[in-house]
Amino acid sequence: MASPQPRSKLSKSFQRVITFRKPTKPLSNNGFCLNRPKNSDKHFIKQLVDDAETKNRAAMAAFVAKLFASVSSLKAAYAELQAAQFPYDGEGVKRADQSVVDELKEISELKRSFMKKQIDASPPHVTLLLSEIQEQQSLIRMYQVTISKMEKQAKTMNEKINSLQITLSEVNSSNRVIETTLESEHCFPLLDGIDLSDLTVTSFTEVLYYALASVQDFVKLLLHDMQVARWDINAAVRSIDVDALFPKPSYKCFAFESYVAREIFEGFNASDEEEAVHFNMFNEFKKLKSLSTMHILEQNPRSPFAKFARAKYMRVVHPKMEYSLFGNLSQRKTLNSWQFPATGFFGAFAEMARRVWLLRCLFLSFDEEVSVFRVRKGCRFSDLYMESVVARDDGEWRVGFTVVPGFKIGKQVVQSQVYLSPAGDDSGRKRG
Repeated sequence: MASPQPRSKLSKSFQRVITFRKPTKPLSNNGFCLNRPKNSDKHFIKQLVDDAETKNRAAMAAFVAKLFASVSSLKAAYAELQAAQFPYDGEGVKRADQSVVDELKEISELKRSFMKKQIDASPPHVTLLLSEIQEQQSLIRMYQVTISKMEKQAKTMNEKINSLQITLSEVNSSNRVIETTLESEHCFPLLDGIDLSDLTVTSFTEVLYYALASVQDFVKLLLHDMQVARWDINAAVRSIDVDALFPKPSYKCFAFESYVAREIFEGFNASDEEEAVHFNMFNEFKKLKSLSTMHILEQNPRSPFAKFARAKYMRVVHPKMEYSLFGNLSQRKTLNSWQFPATGFFGAFAEMARRVWLLRCLFLSFDEEVSVFRVRKGCRFSDLYMESVVARDDGEWRVGFTVVPGFKIGKQVVQSQVYLSPAGDDSGRKRG
C-alpha cells in the first residue's frame, strides 16, 4: 500500500500558489452576486405596506357606502309598506314586505362578510359607484311615496271641497225656493184695486222693474252654477257678444242679462185671436198676480202661462248648458212630460217667467198700439230711447248691446236698457 505523504505535499504546493478568500458579497442560488443596497429594500417594503393599507381603506369605505345604501333601501321599502297600508293595497303591501325582507337579508349578508373579513369582493370604485346609484334610487322612491301621499291628501281635500260646494249649492237652491215661495205668497202688492181704465205707462213701468228684478236674480243663480261647474266665463261672454269690452269684471253680468232678456222677451207682444177672445189679458193679470208660481203650474200644467214657461225654459237653457251645469237632462225630461221640476234652479226660472208673463198680460191690456224694440249695435246713445246700465262720462257713446228691450205704448216710450262703449271703441261700432 502506497504512502499518502506525497499527496499531502502536493496539496500544500497548490495552497501556496492559489490563496482562497472569504467572499464579501452574497451569492444567489445560481452562484451570481445579488448587488442591491439595504436602503432600497426598506423603501420597497414600505411601499408594499402603504399600498396594502390604501387598498384596505378603499375597501372599507366601499363597504360602508354599500351598508348605508342598503339601509337607505330598507327605509324606502318600509315607507312603501306604510303607504300601501293606508289605504290598504294588498298587492302593494305584498311587494313592499318582500322588499323589506330582501333588504334585511342584504344587510345580514354584509354583516357576515364583515365578520369574515371578506369585504373586498369587488373593486372599491365599482362598489362606490353602485352604492351611490342605489342611494339615489332609494331617495327617488322616498320622494315618490311622499308625492303619492300628498296627491291622495289633495284628492281627499278636493272631494271634500266638491262635496261642500254641492251642499252649499243645494242649500242656496233651497233658500231660493223658500225666498221664491215667500215672494210668491206675498205676490205683487202693486196695482191692487186698479181698473183697466186706470192703466198708465207708470203702472207698466212698476211691473217692468218687478220683472227685471227676477231676471237679475236668475242671472246671478246661473252665473253661480256656471262657476261651480267650472265654466270659462270669458268664453261664455264672447259667445253672447264677441266684441264687447268690460272695464270691470262685474260688468260681464250684463251680457248674460242681455241673453236671458232677449230670449224671455222674444215674441212678447204677439197674441193670437184665440187668446184675445177667450180671456181678457187684464183679468188674467189680476188673477195670476195673487197666486204662487208653482200653484199655477200644478193646477193647470197646460195653461197658457205653463206653456209659456215651458217653451221659454227650452229656449234659455240649451240642452248642452243643462247637462254641463247639472250632469243630466232630468229637468228637461220632466218638462217634456208636462210636469215641472222641484229644483231651486227651475223655481227661480219659473218665478222670472211668471213675472214676465204678468208684464206681458198688462202690456197687451192697453187699448193703444204697443210694440217692443231693441237698439241696434253701434247706434249713437239717445236719452229719449235709452238708459245706460253703467255710469258714463261726457262724450260720444255708442250701443255695445241691448240688455233689456224698450217698449212703446201709444206715443209714449219706456226706455231700453243698453250697455255702452265709447264712440272711438271698435267694439261699439256696427259691423257690416
